[in-house]
Amino acid sequence: MARFSWAQALLALPVLVSAQSTSNAADGLTTTGGTPTSSYETATVDGTTTQYSVAFTVPASADVGFNVLPNIKDPSAKQAQALCPGYTASAVEHTANGFTARLSLSGEPCNVYGTDIEELTLEVDIQTAHRLRISIQPAYLSASNISQYILPDELINLPKQGVVQADTQDVDLQVSYSNEPTFTFKVVRKSTGDVLFDTTGSVLVYENQFIEFVTQMPESYNLYGMGERIHGLRLGTNFTATFYAADAGDPIDGNIYGSHPFYLDTRYFEVDEDSGERTLVTTQNTTASGSYESLSHGVYMRNSHGMETLMLPTNVTWRSLGGSIDLYVFDGPSQAEVTKQYQIGAIGLPAMQQYFSFGFHQCRWGYKNWTELSDVVDTFRAFDIPLETIWTDIDYMFQYRDFTNDPNTFPYPEGQAFLERLHASGQHYVPIVDSAIYIPNPNNASDNYSVYTNGNDNGVFLTNPDGSQYIGSVWPGYTVFPDWHSPEAVPWWTREMKGHHDNVPYDGIWIDMSEVSSFCVGSCGTGNLSLNPVHPPFSLPGEPGDLVLTYPEGFNVTNATEATQASSMLAAQESSAAAANPPSTATTPYFTSSVTPGSRNVNQPPYVINNVNGDLGVHAVSPNATHVDGVQEYDVHNLFGHQILNATYQALLSVFPGKRPFIIGRSTFAGSGVWAGHWGGDNTSLFAYMYFSISQALNFALFGIPMFGVDTCGFNGNSDEELCNRWMQLSAFFPFYRNHNVLSANSQEPYVWESVAEASKRAMTIRYSLLPYMYTLFYLSSTTGSTVMRALSWEFENDPTLAAVDTQFLLGPSLLITPVLGQGLTEVQGIFPGVAQGEVWYDWYTQEAVSAEPGENVTIPAPLGHIPVYVRGGAILPQQEALYTTAESRNSSWSLICALNANGAATGQIYLDDGESIVPPATLLVDLTASNGSLYASARGLYEDTNSLANITIIGLQREPSVVTLNGQTITSAYNSSSKVLSIKNLQSSVKSAWAQDWTLSWA
Repeated sequence: MARFSWAQALLALPVLVSAQSTSNAADGLTTTGGTPTSSYETATVDGTTTQYSVAFTVPASADVGFNVLPNIKDPSAKQAQALCPGYTASAVEHTANGFTARLSLSGEPCNVYGTDIEELTLEVDIQTAHRLRISIQPAYLSASNISQYILPDELINLPKQGVVQADTQDVDLQVSYSNEPTFTFKVVRKSTGDVLFDTTGSVLVYENQFIEFVTQMPESYNLYGMGERIHGLRLGTNFTATFYAADAGDPIDGNIYGSHPFYLDTRYFEVDEDSGERTLVTTQNTTASGSYESLSHGVYMRNSHGMETLMLPTNVTWRSLGGSIDLYVFDGPSQAEVTKQYQIGAIGLPAMQQYFSFGFHQCRWGYKNWTELSDVVDTFRAFDIPLETIWTDIDYMFQYRDFTNDPNTFPYPEGQAFLERLHASGQHYVPIVDSAIYIPNPNNASDNYSVYTNGNDNGVFLTNPDGSQYIGSVWPGYTVFPDWHSPEAVPWWTREMKGHHDNVPYDGIWIDMSEVSSFCVGSCGTGNLSLNPVHPPFSLPGEPGDLVLTYPEGFNVTNATEATQASSMLAAQESSAAAANPPSTATTPYFTSSVTPGSRNVNQPPYVINNVNGDLGVHAVSPNATHVDGVQEYDVHNLFGHQILNATYQALLSVFPGKRPFIIGRSTFAGSGVWAGHWGGDNTSLFAYMYFSISQALNFALFGIPMFGVDTCGFNGNSDEELCNRWMQLSAFFPFYRNHNVLSANSQEPYVWESVAEASKRAMTIRYSLLPYMYTLFYLSSTTGSTVMRALSWEFENDPTLAAVDTQFLLGPSLLITPVLGQGLTEVQGIFPGVAQGEVWYDWYTQEAVSAEPGENVTIPAPLGHIPVYVRGGAILPQQEALYTTAESRNSSWSLICALNANGAATGQIYLDDGESIVPPATLLVDLTASNGSLYASARGLYEDTNSLANITIIGLQREPSVVTLNGQTITSAYNSSSKVLSIKNLQSSVKSAWAQDWTLSWA
């Protein structure tokens, strides 16, 4: 593996060397007479004049790549379907679980966006009774090209051949192929004849830098998933999803941080009662009171290259910049089953989280020192707003360098004392860790940085194609990037994590910038390290010219004077910026890359995907940056975030032996949920982004990352009282609950506004009381693949009118959340699903049954500070006291809410363990069942919970019972004939340990 000395890598390069070849200087720096130098200014303090250096600012041009036009926006783009010959299948041979074939090019190569691969191999395998694999890859692979096409199991889990029962009737998936006129294939659901995947009418295109295949789709199809992006829940039939991990502040519809090439396809049918014949229906022609049946299946494209998927009215077109077709179909037939099949069989089950992680988290970019952090913690306590975990953004670091603290503002001794107090109060601390490593200035001995030196000595950083070190630019200045393919990378990362924990005893880690981001095109730091540390090529929020002056929708109505002032300042700032940087009148032609037979242009591939940042090297490490095993970043770009999460998970296992690592990461791939949770990135303080947060969360439920939340109240821009009031209440029902905002924006901790403080406490009281319910949902998710947050259409799968609903959601199967998502509203429209089939819903606050017609959008009063929450009939919800920390709450008395369904029955479950161990020394599973006038509690397991049972509430009890007994002994109760609620309180003396013994409550 490569190791670099200062002389080799830093000082002996008098010229700029770039991994990204462009027509500009490699780093975008324009210099005269040599390398640019830092400037100096003077300051007078107490009469003494001092000279100090001013950090060199990397010019904005350094992050400008070629002007490229995405293929889908180019009216003159070559259409592969019209130009390419397709393939012919031959040498078909049956195997134990499917068949194989040779695919040969059916005509002259088209070489439309790469060099055609003339011979391919096809392999079809029924891997399990519910999973099918279709693999198409080049027939001739060698050590020189295999990494361009084959995604190794050690990087991304390769689903293994399972056990398929000999009785083929258990397998509902069937594959057929045709050579008329060229090779196509179909995947059919045998039990219904429904065609799930069908390439009929198209040709297969397979080139060294371009793959295209097309599946026909039914009218007005319903697809979900295909992340990561900010978009409504149902993707629609006129949308292109791009898969290329990008550091982009949450643009609507654009590709952002992660890559999840998976979709859920749900189809609805009318079933003839006499013949059983199914007729496909669209959601436009259905009613909530109708009788329908849904069938769902899932499709996963296991490919790490840049891709895009065109969802068109009649088909879905997949396009990839390389790799292979490694396609998996999951037969469902429900969403719940598809999700479980995807997680259990393909990507892995999500990590079980520590109990504390479900408390409330507070962060911001801009906490200046330990004193301010301590003041924030104390102020939360003073307002009695629960705070579980305090976070720090990059402010704590010494000059933004990983695994360091600023000795002036965040010194280790003061931090250790603060964290000792924090931990004594049952609270926690999580710092950010960025993905790039500062490379020191070789001309400044005091700039030594051991994290880099240790990594460099072990050869763990990416290189340029010529073997020199790849040096980009991120927050600390010129930086290098860990090479997760190096066998020494994880051990090095682990040592740095452990060393930092020795100085700052953190409780979890927040991974950022992991797409992986770089603020310049190519290896711009090569030859320029004498300038380090340098300033990013843009202003930071709050610096002159970049004041944060935007506000949420309606701010001009609720705060007219302040809005007018901010608007005036914003206009002046924009005018000043325009004057300083007048728009160019020159027209920059689009760059087009031609095909060179037999070779690849990885920096400028001939096919241009619709990447939100344009050129693939913009704001990212260059595609031809090279790993220790020779693999180019082009082939694995989408995996950096996935691999750093894996490395961090392994590191935290060493930091906290036996404990579940708590990690929140930005860039993810299929399977990242095995190690970490995810937050929605740099959203904006707008009601629109609060609305989109629901779809984001539901998508990540499909992707096997249930530990999801967004920056509550918004990250970019200033929040305001109304938005933060609504958002703090909405996020209380997301698994990961954190408030976070940008540098220099107005403070938005919930105590800033009185109404927000009160609204937050009301929502938190519900959340904290239901922590046992949420923890149980995560236990089920981590062991079975079930979802935590759920779309209405998933839980009520046979109602097509719910297919696009993304303004409401379910937390587990039993809680319906209907938030206000618009400015100035005091009521909200909400659907109560399933009422046509007899479902009963109860208002959380009044505990009364809701009256609603099938499909009715009920107008629900929702004044500011109130979020409508409903309990589903048939659920038994466990509760504990809503106290200040999760530790206090889980050591308090128990209560149960038993919401009876129309048949007077309900069920529930509670999972208990120590809340932190990967393999708990003991567990307890409590089963709760209500039927025929009795509620039964029985437990299995050896975990000892010594908390008493305090209260039981039966809601939906239609008449007052004459007697209520607990284990045959008459007890006191109260019945409300108006709300139909039976309350039994103060049971602590009767049930001193709630689950130590089975018990029965009866009413008659």
